Amino acid sequence: MSFSVEFFLLFLSVLFLFSLLSTKAGSKFGVPVLLLFLGIGMLFGTDGLGFEFQNYHAAQIIGTVALCIILFSGGLDTKIQDIKPVIGQGVILATVGVLLMAIITGTFIYYITQYFFPDIHLSFLESLLLASVMSSTDSASVFSILRGKGVRLKKNIRPLLELESGSNDPMAYLLTIILIQLIASTGAGNQEYGKAVVTFFMQFCIGGLAGFCLGKLAVFVINKINLDNESLYPILLFTCGIFIFSATYFFKGNGYLAVYIGGLVIGNARIVHKRSSLNFFDGLAWISQMIMFLTLGLLVNPKDLWPVALVSIIIGIFMIIGGRPLSVLISLLPFLKMKFREKCFVSWVGLRGAVPIIFAILPLAAGLENAQLMFNIVFFITLLSLLIQGTTLTQVAKWLRLTKIGENQGPLQDFDIEFSEDIKSTMTEIALNKNILSHGNRLMDIPLPNHTLAVMVKRDHRYFIPKGNTELHPGDKLLVITNDENALIETYKNLGIKNYRLRRN
Repeated sequence: MSFSVEFFLLFLSVLFLFSLLSTKAGSKFGVPVLLLFLGIGMLFGTDGLGFEFQNYHAAQIIGTVALCIILFSGGLDTKIQDIKPVIGQGVILATVGVLLMAIITGTFIYYITQYFFPDIHLSFLESLLLASVMSSTDSASVFSILRGKGVRLKKNIRPLLELESGSNDPMAYLLTIILIQLIASTGAGNQEYGKAVVTFFMQFCIGGLAGFCLGKLAVFVINKINLDNESLYPILLFTCGIFIFSATYFFKGNGYLAVYIGGLVIGNARIVHKRSSLNFFDGLAWISQMIMFLTLGLLVNPKDLWPVALVSIIIGIFMIIGGRPLSVLISLLPFLKMKFREKCFVSWVGLRGAVPIIFAILPLAAGLENAQLMFNIVFFITLLSLLIQGTTLTQVAKWLRLTKIGENQGPLQDFDIEFSEDIKSTMTEIALNKNILSHGNRLMDIPLPNHTLAVMVKRDHRYFIPKGNTELHPGDKLLVITNDENALIETYKNLGIKNYRLRRN
């Protein structure tokens, strides 16, 4: 069946609209956005409303580009000072942890399919491949829940999870590619295994070095090119990210690792028009996730998942309560200061996402015998992981006493103001009421601490800059900027102000 361009655009816009509306419901009920996107894709697919999409090659291309953008955006948003205290734990989890996860889960898959599911014929290498495809976690869905529900994690748990989630995909990708090559080569011997090990380390080393060097080069180019139109700088940044990923491929390195490290280098450097470029990439990363998840949802036929439901549930449950906890606990053994309950929470945040589904397309593209079986199992386990782990992350964090109760952080709702990141300050937005104004209705009657300014008032739909004798009314919104956050929060407590928004620059 052929479709006109207009029909395709209409279909795409309706698909996007449903997806955007679903994010609101997802944040309200704690359902991962990824799960909703996949579900909408399946709803519109062959077994749903009948839109046929079975092009695995196109899905792989879409997934690769989207993942490249998401990893680059993740690197741009990661602050070195935040991950510095946990860089050791993060790197080990992203490498040794992924390897242990693949070995432990692969061994489990091999034995249960041999003894309990004789109809599923998976060799040991195929079992390791299936486990390797699923060995990385998904950061996007994890933090969409935590941030959407306003959960603040204690200590350095959030930076650790961000670092691990953003950097563990390259390890899973390398394991997947190497195992595909070993399975495809008949009679693989010691020479092939030795070559695989060398390739593994070479891709990692070249990818890391290329990401760092090309990231430094990108910073130099962005600052020196002097474009006439500042709107072109986000596009230049996007171009740099794609160049880092693709150039590393020709250097025989791992592009996923390179693009993440490149983003990390650029995001922590001073570049012109940085704020607008990062805001552009936040939106680009979201639309990339949306396109990737919807495409993967369209790709699968739900009726093909039922024959593998039982084995998928058993493998998925083992990964949640066995494979992931064991790999995390073993990996973090050297870090004695890290509490057991913190390690347990890190274990629970082993969320499967879109990346395993993308990696599951690689065996299909290579023409492996059991590739379709593996793809269906991976897709089912991804849904299971999102349902079990994704919907309980917030509650598990509370059970383990790892949440902080404090000010409501997040974007300001009534004041769209941006400062340079070099200006270290805190902005708060408060809603005035009769109790706050009971000791006087002028701005000078509100006892703000030193190094604090009330810079703007919103009244109805009008904005103005107040003076000390400006009369304030209940319902006014006040924008306050301070260099002494602790003193301001203490003042708010004394005044009984609880309804405020806070954003650190």
